[in-house]
Amino acid sequence: MISGILRSAFVSALLTLFAACSDSSPVLHESERPLRLSEWNLFEITPGALTPHGSTVVFRPNNPLFTDYAHKLRTLWLPQGAKADLVNDELIYSVGTILSKTFYYPRANNGGLLKTSDANLGKIDLRQNQLIETRLLVRKSEGWDAFPYVWNDEQTEAFLRVAGASKAVVLSDSSSREATAFTYFVPNENQCAACHTTVHPNGDMHPLGAIYSQLNTTGSNATDQMLARGWIDELDFPRTASWQDDDAALEDRALAYLNMQCSHCHNPQGAADTSGLNLDTSASAAISRGVCKPPVAAGGGTGNLRYGIVPGEPEQSILLYRMRSEEPDEMMPELGRSLIHAEGIELISRWIAEMPGSC
Repeated sequence: MISGILRSAFVSALLTLFAACSDSSPVLHESERPLRLSEWNLFEITPGALTPHGSTVVFRPNNPLFTDYAHKLRTLWLPQGAKADLVNDELIYSVGTILSKTFYYPRANNGGLLKTSDANLGKIDLRQNQLIETRLLVRKSEGWDAFPYVWNDEQTEAFLRVAGASKAVVLSDSSSREATAFTYFVPNENQCAACHTTVHPNGDMHPLGAIYSQLNTTGSNATDQMLARGWIDELDFPRTASWQDDDAALEDRALAYLNMQCSHCHNPQGAADTSGLNLDTSASAAISRGVCKPPVAAGGGTGNLRYGIVPGEPEQSILLYRMRSEEPDEMMPELGRSLIHAEGIELISRWIAEMPGSC
């Protein structure tokens, strides 16, 4: 009788402990490098869904980065009492901040993967989607640190892969029914730093999407949630143009696209500063954006063309040539994609075609 009572009490205590663990906050690992994504407690992982922890904020930048048509679920978490301060028009996140970005593809009825527009889900139905990877960017006391995690086929756990990984993917177009086979590359830690370090060679990593000008988006309440949680003060957030906004001016859309896709390298202090091609918001002169600008450091990636951008002549523009290339020594961006971005190419091609003037 007593042993039965003790056993019952033990089971009850164990269930209470498990419940407490499942409801606990995300875990910051300041010095450790957890091998399993679940050790961060950022998600609830069940056979049916991947659900962000209730204390995180799901967000979407105004200009999402193209990654082989993968859909993305992004979350932001700050520890209790922490906040992000605005300094020189940039959000400076406190130690303990964790950003996550989960890459996945919708599945067809036959189990294949589909090329569709990003649904911007708040959680991922694992019966209808295939997880690929989750990248973390963690603000530690010495700066930001990157963690690339790759999901297993069972979608029960993602494991740290510091050397990166690759996965054979066949992506079917839901409209044309054409299938494209390619290799999806998960970046290694050094490649994460290559994009998230915009000041070379000695700058620090920092976020690209969870920044001041990209968080204020149409149909998003991310900044409202951050304000309600005390993570930010009341701010007058500016909103950059979105390259996906058909109502915005064509040039604004094109420059917003190039800024997000290219400016982590192509800025006055970036890894591609020797090219003289600046595709961030600081470039005011047309030649700095490539208009009638001869190449400086393009190597064999010019396609035997003379200028970065030739007004009215998309087919004569090196910029578009490199966006269309799938060759490793020619394509731009050189990291983060294996496929060409048809929608981005259409936008930049139309922008150049309507550009006045000549070289």
